[in-house]
Amino acid sequence: MSDHTVAIVVPLLNEAKSLSQLFQLLDGLDADEIVQVDGGSEDGSLELLGKSPFRWLQSKKGRASQMNAGASICQSEMLLFLHADTEIDAAAIASARDAMADSEVVGGRFDLKLSGRHPMLRLIEQMINLRSRFTKISTGDQAMFVRRDVFEKLGGFSDQPLMEDIEFSRRLKQQGRVACLHDRVTTSSRRWEQSGMLRTILLMWKLRFLYWTGVSPERLATMYHHAR
Repeated sequence: MSDHTVAIVVPLLNEAKSLSQLFQLLDGLDADEIVQVDGGSEDGSLELLGKSPFRWLQSKKGRASQMNAGASICQSEMLLFLHADTEIDAAAIASARDAMADSEVVGGRFDLKLSGRHPMLRLIEQMINLRSRFTKISTGDQAMFVRRDVFEKLGGFSDQPLMEDIEFSRRLKQQGRVACLHDRVTTSSRRWEQSGMLRTILLMWKLRFLYWTGVSPERLATMYHHAR
């Protein structure tokens, strides 16, 4: 097993209802550093973070800015970015450490599992996992990880309101091999179930296509929030 040090960076915004569960999850992980980054919560999250057993800080709103801010205070060799509604276990962390034992690996991601039970969600999972395994493009829900020196070389995530994970993945895979791990992380299926599964699939395909054609992330973010 690799002895690479691991820092987990968690961007947060108005997650007061789920913070106690998040603290419990993080406490069970074998990580050398854990940093939570609040982007301006207004739901009492700050009071709860003040009682957190882990480091936390505030930054400008936006996952890219928050993740960059968290990464900037970490010293570990590997950075792992975990969304607040995504669950990961110690075995997955160990697999990421092992992947980093290969010097050609610059970063990676995990297979995704959606939390709901609807059969359609199983198909969506497979589509996401197969696509990212083929393209080496990861989404934030897949708990992306990267060598800290490579992250710094790339200048971190681009400061954009949407698709920051896609944009970073494109640059990352040019630096070396991206590990597509079979260990699964579980993320909330809430957006798929609330907005409609087919409607959400079509929306995400549309946004990705428009991003590929050069539409700005700012315009895409407006379209995304309007559609939701």
